Amino acid sequence: MTSLRTASLQTLRTVKKIGHITPSCNTALEHLTALMTDPIAHRVSNHFTRIPVDNISLSEHDRGQFRRETMVAAARLLADAALDAVLWNGTSACWNGTHSDVEICEAITRETGVAASTTILAQYEVFERYGITSYGLAVPYTDEVTDKSIETFSEAGYKAVGRANLGLTIGREMAYVPLPEIRDLIRSADSPVAECVVVICTGLPAALVVEEMEQELGKPIFDSVIVTLWKGLQLVGLSDPIDGWGSLLRGRRAVETEDAVVRA
Repeated sequence: MTSLRTASLQTLRTVKKIGHITPSCNTALEHLTALMTDPIAHRVSNHFTRIPVDNISLSEHDRGQFRRETMVAAARLLADAALDAVLWNGTSACWNGTHSDVEICEAITRETGVAASTTILAQYEVFERYGITSYGLAVPYTDEVTDKSIETFSEAGYKAVGRANLGLTIGREMAYVPLPEIRDLIRSADSPVAECVVVICTGLPAALVVEEMEQELGKPIFDSVIVTLWKGLQLVGLSDPIDGWGSLLRGRRAVETEDAVVRA
């Protein structure tokens, strides 16, 4: 059955296509991305390929899962479909360093000719757009990985003034964290001096509670799956506001309007 949104669609050639390189253990980001883009499914489509990822830790094996060569090979598969952008939908730069994501993007674009970005590079861009320098960090990771993530963000100029983590290492278990536990994680990461709360992990379904938690805490919450999609939409030239998933996808203008109403 043809919907009102797709009634005028004559060919899929006109639909913008975003490719996502996805951790193989992740069962959250594909589902969440599909839900978020449903209102604009006549304008954009998402396409996924996976790289082998099982656990998240600072061991040599686990850090080595995110080699540049692995990412480029995955991007080549996506490029076979003539996509408009390719994203590494993962947060490995938190423990492998920001430079690793920069090198991945440069290599992908050099090999495929397609614009590329990553979750962490997109997060930095969001910080810049919102003028944010201090944040609360919420992650499902171990203390060791959390410490390394804070160090990486600090090197980029962003200060963690609150933190909370769940101590998980098994990637596939992160998708099954109950939503009440995720809400408590975000609350624990917040601080009166935090300008926002950042949820780092594309395997944690925190996007499902971002809208309500922004209202509760009265500040932006930037979730990795939402941030990655935001960047993908930007790369393909789409700026349609999407409701129900927090201030970032609604658009900055909507946030400023709401703030003005609250102040009045």
